Amino acid sequence: MLKAKNLVHSTKTLLSHPQIEHHQWRGIVKVRLKWVKNRSLDHVIDTETDLKAACLLKDAIKRSPTGFLTSKSFADWQKLLGLTVPVLRFLRRYPTLFEEFPHARYANLPCFRLTGTALLLDSQEQSIYQAHENDTVERLCRVLMMMKSRTVPLQSLHPLRWDLGLPDNFEKVLIPKFPDHFRIVKAPIGVAAIRLVQWRDEFAVSALERSNEGNEKGDAYRQFKKGQTTLAFPMNFPRGYGEQKKVRAWMEEFQKLPYISPYEDSRHIDPNSELMEKRAVGVLHEFLSLTIHKKTKRNYLRSLREELNIPHKFTRLFTRYPGIFYLSLKCKTTTVALKEGYRRGKVVNPHPLVGLREKFYHIMRTGLLYRGKDMNLIRREDFLQNNLENRVEDDDDEEEEVETDEEYYEETSDVEDECS
Repeated sequence: MLKAKNLVHSTKTLLSHPQIEHHQWRGIVKVRLKWVKNRSLDHVIDTETDLKAACLLKDAIKRSPTGFLTSKSFADWQKLLGLTVPVLRFLRRYPTLFEEFPHARYANLPCFRLTGTALLLDSQEQSIYQAHENDTVERLCRVLMMMKSRTVPLQSLHPLRWDLGLPDNFEKVLIPKFPDHFRIVKAPIGVAAIRLVQWRDEFAVSALERSNEGNEKGDAYRQFKKGQTTLAFPMNFPRGYGEQKKVRAWMEEFQKLPYISPYEDSRHIDPNSELMEKRAVGVLHEFLSLTIHKKTKRNYLRSLREELNIPHKFTRLFTRYPGIFYLSLKCKTTTVALKEGYRRGKVVNPHPLVGLREKFYHIMRTGLLYRGKDMNLIRREDFLQNNLENRVEDDDDEEEEVETDEEYYEETSDVEDECS
């Protein structure tokens, strides 16, 4: 009886919403699901952990006024970089990127500078940032538009720099160039933050809405805009889920709930309703869609939880909707990926930065193979062009095999306990 009263109250409160005017819904019965391990996505997360660490070290060396880093300066960076090995050992793995030499005054102090190949890759990266600057500005605007206060502390945005495709020192090289979009302010907690200067209606269209607007389901999108229907999230269930009647019925009821854009004000929605849960799923779906690799760490989202107006225990949403999200416990951390963003282990419609990072990773792996040998025997052109294309094709075949090899693990509640 109490649940029915809550639903009636939620319905009356939301009648003013243009997309909900003609909809009714009932309580959805939750189905207890098991967490399924996806080895293909785990492999992506595993390899990109080292790739991200190498790129961050590259940026740190480039920022250094001396043009190099000593082993003493990065001795305590292992956890910060998400590595499972000491940073010194990690740098020595990849001589194609990092050149080791003794310090001028302290012969026993190892130092590292960027190789010519790494510098060339960095120049290509800067060219991509410049060529796609407007895209970067739009992406950052969308992130800020999803926040209740249209503001994000820099300390919460910095860890997301890699995921959102923001240039190094973006608060100094990007923000001042667009004063009509962003402003550096002091947040209520006393830290520096970025605030959106002006709301932009042209950006307030979610990835789910754009994908429906531009494909063969255009009629359904037009009906949605008129408030006559709702939008459905793409679902890609793990093997075995599609045949479960309870799961299928649950997802059908979930899809029938009105879709609330992550850019709309949600303060009028009952926080305990199924509608609010679907809205939270939509927010997480949109945020992951804005990332370059369609994934990010759970802890990065946690720092934005209040501003995004999502539940305190939002990790359960990832395990509750395995057709939309994949939760990985790889590399001693918790990473969430958007399943529709990947096909055969590769990002769908990748940003140019993804292609450059693929090239970066190929050079890392080549350096690992030739470690301890004469690096001058390897032509730099082989790093940057020919071998990369062959590697991408080989990896596609390899990941297609492992993607079908999925195993059932602990039930949802057990995974949530481990991630909380």
